[in-house]
Amino acid sequence: MASFVSWNCRGIKNKFSDLKDIINLHQPSVIALQETYLKPGDTIPLKHFNFLHKNSTGDRATGGVALLTSNSFPTLPLTLNTPLQAIAVQIHTHSLITVCSLYLPPNTPVDQFSLNNLVSQLPIPFIILGDMNGHSPLWGNPDTNTRGLQVEKLLNDHNLCLLNNDEYTYFHEPTRTFHSVDLAMCTPSVFPYFSLQVGNDLHNSDHFPLILSDNRRQNPRFNSASRYNFNLGSWSTFSSLANITKEMVSDNSIDIAVKNITEVLISAADHSFPKISNTFKKQRKVWWNADCREAHKRQRKAWNIFRRNPTTVNLINYKQAKANSRRVQRRSKRESWERYISSINSTISSKKLWERVKKTSGIFKSSNIRILYNNGIPVTSLQDIANCIASELSRTSNSSNYSAPFLNHKIATEKKKLNFHSSPYAPYNTGFTFFELNRCLSEIRKTSPGPDNISYLMIQNLSDKSLHNLLFLYNRIWQEHSFPSCWQQAIIIPILKPGKEPSNPRNYSPIALTSCLCKILEKMVNKRLIYYLETNKIFSPFQSGFRQGRSTVDNLLALETEI
Repeated sequence: MASFVSWNCRGIKNKFSDLKDIINLHQPSVIALQETYLKPGDTIPLKHFNFLHKNSTGDRATGGVALLTSNSFPTLPLTLNTPLQAIAVQIHTHSLITVCSLYLPPNTPVDQFSLNNLVSQLPIPFIILGDMNGHSPLWGNPDTNTRGLQVEKLLNDHNLCLLNNDEYTYFHEPTRTFHSVDLAMCTPSVFPYFSLQVGNDLHNSDHFPLILSDNRRQNPRFNSASRYNFNLGSWSTFSSLANITKEMVSDNSIDIAVKNITEVLISAADHSFPKISNTFKKQRKVWWNADCREAHKRQRKAWNIFRRNPTTVNLINYKQAKANSRRVQRRSKRESWERYISSINSTISSKKLWERVKKTSGIFKSSNIRILYNNGIPVTSLQDIANCIASELSRTSNSSNYSAPFLNHKIATEKKKLNFHSSPYAPYNTGFTFFELNRCLSEIRKTSPGPDNISYLMIQNLSDKSLHNLLFLYNRIWQEHSFPSCWQQAIIIPILKPGKEPSNPRNYSPIALTSCLCKILEKMVNKRLIYYLETNKIFSPFQSGFRQGRSTVDNLLALETEI
């Protein structure tokens, strides 16, 4: 798996499909792009990656650089004070490293001071990736130009290491010649860890991608918990295997009963559904079909023939195969888009409607992991970031964080004894019915599972016999007043507060993912309490929030009417 990829794409918008191919092939943590040809305000919506870019000055879409960073690693964008087309980011893979994407146009003079100034702004260790348009025997060219001499001086003055070998990185189509103009240079401390290879496919550009592989063994990519692919497999198999028996829920303690049920459901799911690997998320191309695959295969074959024997005839054959592949892909994209738009009609729900509108607009949920600063000290590794946010959340919810008046009121209130005595025959104290359980199962929405990895779908697809036995366990918990210890655990997801600086650990709010088995019991209890409070008119008539059939907008409208 590649750590970093550098590619002069010659226009990213019309190479978007090729960019996905590069990502799926090399699985990089960072992609440095040059000549993106983006205008001010343009962006590239790519799932599982964050897009940082700097455009060339002017209204025309020329030049430009970009960095795509994987959401699986902590990152921190850097601000560079330079007239050069350069952009940089810090990322923590095996260790913290700075990656810079640089483009030096061939016909634009570049002074040595600007290059030195750029290097001085990059935190050590760093890697500079980009199209320098310099020729030198140091990286495989037979000749030397002015730009090449500048790059040589930069390497020498700053004691930088060149990662390139003698492989060519650029194909000049008019002369049918190959050159080396794309470079990768780094500080000496990280030079032993990386090896460079030049890709053998242009991906419809005139530059080959540079593939930098990290030679260190372990890859610390963040992997979330594996999920079941419920679209594949058999629910009937799951229902027959997920057999919750009466002995399982009646002959053991509540903690052991919950443990047994969890093991039975997980075992049934393991035998019924494949798991979705979260080690790497491929970039999908929904329009890609057999025709596209065959046309692309012919293009690759024509290119390989030309590269081995670069004659005029072979170049013409390659260009014809390339044009045909583009034509087939454009047709497939158009037909796929027409089918997708036709699916948006009056029969779909409003939720699915907005999901599809967002997809067509390129709006995706971002789950970027940012490098934190805790009291001015950088926190870069995944483990340290998790511990830092957890410590901050713990401190925020600690009593020592409250004001003195509130803390005194809290202590005084907690000293008062509450009367929990009530009639066991009261309607809200009786055992739960199968009707209540089924009603809750029919109303639940799809949410992420808790630490036990049991989802609502798994519970909804249990047999009636298993559901009755599960209900028996719920009633045991209700009547014995014994809450399972494993249900007190949760997965905490930190969510950045809107408009807040992501590098500050105090700017995150927690979302707790608890067991779905637990949440069903909570929903049944909540239903009873709401019914009791509503029918006995215990709620204030002025309360509208968190009440069925009401909204806080009602109070605002009433206030507006009074005014």
